[in-house]
Amino acid sequence: MPSEPRPPALSAPKGVPDYAPPASAGFEHVRDTLQRAAARAGYGLVELPVFEDTALFARGVGESTDVVSKEMYTFTDRGERSVTLRPEGTAGVVRAVIEHGLDRAGLPVKLRYAGPFFRYERPQAGRYRQLQQVGVEAIGVDDPALDAEVIAVADEGFRALGLTGYRLEITSLGDAECRPAYAERLREFLAGLPLDEPTRARARLNPLRVLDDKRPEVRALLADAPLLKDHLSAASAEHHAAVLAHLDALGVAYVENPRMVRGLDYYTKTTFEFVHDGLGAQSGIGGGGHYDGLMATLGGQPLPGVGFGLGVDRTLLACGAEGVAPWSQARCEVFGVPLGQAATAELVTVAARLRRADVRVDLAYGGRGLKGAMKAADRSGARLALVLGERDLAAGTVGVKDLASGEQVSVALADVVDVVRDRLG
Repeated sequence: MPSEPRPPALSAPKGVPDYAPPASAGFEHVRDTLQRAAARAGYGLVELPVFEDTALFARGVGESTDVVSKEMYTFTDRGERSVTLRPEGTAGVVRAVIEHGLDRAGLPVKLRYAGPFFRYERPQAGRYRQLQQVGVEAIGVDDPALDAEVIAVADEGFRALGLTGYRLEITSLGDAECRPAYAERLREFLAGLPLDEPTRARARLNPLRVLDDKRPEVRALLADAPLLKDHLSAASAEHHAAVLAHLDALGVAYVENPRMVRGLDYYTKTTFEFVHDGLGAQSGIGGGGHYDGLMATLGGQPLPGVGFGLGVDRTLLACGAEGVAPWSQARCEVFGVPLGQAATAELVTVAARLRRADVRVDLAYGGRGLKGAMKAADRSGARLALVLGERDLAAGTVGVKDLASGEQVSVALADVVDVVRDRLG
């Protein structure tokens, strides 16, 4: 009887990367290193929903942004509610702060988060439809020192990875006192340019959004556009100068970029981006800024905030561009090689004891012979192998083999945990 044909193999959706061993070790290390930098500065973990009410992003991110107008994954659920896969983290964090009254228990509220975010974009190297980020938000205090701390935390995360080929670009987007007058001046300038109708519509909604246009022909037209840094209010100029002074004191290098406009509408005052030229067109590896009105826009107190989102995917690519790989791809530190069923039963319990001692252990399962089991040990990346046969069992010992040097010694099963921990250092 002929066998049933196999169904066609499936693959991940376009623009959604997989991270599988051994490459996933790098992804995990980058994500966790960036998070540790934030945790050391007192940012507590917040776990956000992967999807939210669509109105949260329409109100919070801004309807004139490409994120809201073109890139969101929005759908109607079975309850006829419009929900959206989260395209960014700040709006969700602010919503959580308001909903759970976190701003009633001392300020600033300092939170960190990590996970996937979703934007419908043209996939290319470093630009994915499911992107991974680590972010922080500090809400409730308008202090240039806090803005500088947020930037320094991101910088410390990149430094901890060993990255050196990035630069911090920074500017000020002003405040409610100076932004309206500057926006009107920019509208007048844009009205005299031969812009296409979609760009003109964007200029009517938010003229600063046009400055974020990446098309070379539009950027050429904007060469003589008025700069916001020349029209800052006294308070905004003082705030910006203080942030730069704090960064100088912290030893965080930066370049002022007065033409920078982030892709989200809520930013005011301090705005920044970390750029790595080793990544080509998609050079940004993270960024963020200060926001004054978002909390009130989402129904909370009129409290300021500052935060960042760092791209795990792009940071991993930056590590590759610099040849930086401060992580091990080893699945485990110790690999058990049992020869026979009785040896397997014993090594299962030894592995459990080692794991309780915080040692990463794997075993050769399935009754493999010595040769196959040792090949599996080499592939695992383990430093040590535990070789256990019938004679060893009878003697109450186990062979501890250094997989780099090939040296093997026999130790008592009762002492194996201590011996292994000493060998691993």
